[in-house]
Amino acid sequence: MRIGELSRRAGVSVPTIKFYVREGLLPAGELTSPNQASYGETHVRRLRLIRALLDVGGLSVAGIRSVIEAVDDPDRPVHKVLGAAASRMVPRYDREPGAGMEEARRKVDDLIAARGWNTVPDNPASQSLATALAALDEVGHGAFVDVLNVYADAAEQVARADLDYVARNVAREELVESTVVGTILGDAIFSALRRMAHVDASERVFGEAT
Repeated sequence: MRIGELSRRAGVSVPTIKFYVREGLLPAGELTSPNQASYGETHVRRLRLIRALLDVGGLSVAGIRSVIEAVDDPDRPVHKVLGAAASRMVPRYDREPGAGMEEARRKVDDLIAARGWNTVPDNPASQSLATALAALDEVGHGAFVDVLNVYADAAEQVARADLDYVARNVAREELVESTVVGTILGDAIFSALRRMAHVDASERVFGEAT
């Protein structure tokens, strides 16, 4: 197909497609003449992946490039490819180091060790969790750490459900796209379900007493 048809199929403008090619996010088409190139289904899939990473995942061009490089590396295990995508989608919080953060990081390390979770040094998610725990402690809710294992139990179940869904796809690009969509929209779904469960739990615990 020519670039115009590729644009219509993928829902991406021609100038944007050319920009992605220049940035190394999308492979160039096969030249059929000095001024014409042919594109295939792999280009359609790649454009959809890029849009998912950009629109749903909120990644920068540099972040997308690192994920694309992981996808295109045939020697990179799928686990590492998914990790490259997921690590780019974890919120980063700037916080001054101090005794509170050190204690929060220790609690996170203890949780990871107690549950036997496989992780990597400087995991952005563990840093985000430590920041949240430190903030809770500062506002007088440090005891929230007592229910952390309950949250971890729920997180494990949700993570298994996520990966069971992702495993239904076979193409590496589809795996990454599923991770992006599942992580971002899955967070929104889980948050909405939690809010609904809060209403039910509040009624059950406090409803009759008011």
